[in-house]
Amino acid sequence: MKDKLIQAAIDLFDEKGFKGTSIEDITDSIGATKGTFYYYFKSKQEMLKDIHLTYILDLLEKQKAIIQDPNKSNYQKLYDIIYLIISNIRTKGKNARIIFREMRHLEGVYLEQIKGKRKDFRLNVQALLEDGIAKNEFDQNVRADISAFSILDMVNRTYYWYNPDGELTEEELADYYLGFILNGIKSKEPL
Repeated sequence: MKDKLIQAAIDLFDEKGFKGTSIEDITDSIGATKGTFYYYFKSKQEMLKDIHLTYILDLLEKQKAIIQDPNKSNYQKLYDIIYLIISNIRTKGKNARIIFREMRHLEGVYLEQIKGKRKDFRLNVQALLEDGIAKNEFDQNVRADISAFSILDMVNRTYYWYNPDGELTEEELADYYLGFILNGIKSKEPL
């Protein structure tokens, strides 16, 4: 029942927003009672925190597996992390939109918990870039901290516009992003 409540909330939060969705909306959509809701959650905000936490912990686990693969270069690992984020749009696009759009409704301990996990994900990307710089896979003049923020900001915003069934495949978009990150938009032709 908890999973049904969460999925109903994800659908409604995506459609109506966190503030526009009541607990009654969630329970009514699956034929449950408010008592059922309160059996699993203290509040709508706690539910939102659980949605966030489930999503980010899954990403962190997959990111860890990518980073710890000894058979891949940092270049390939960066591609795999970008692809991981993009490929989640097909299966978890609503979750992703909620995570970025509705985070502002989290407060106190809930907000700090989610911020901490998001920071962990970013710092893992930063460490990957630092390792790539140290191994001369990436430019020595790159600031890993700023680059990690920039890469994740660009890729995470893909949830707002990317259609997995559209013009570009997930692989093509990941390739494009990685090429853009590594080469920028400067012409290779002399001016």
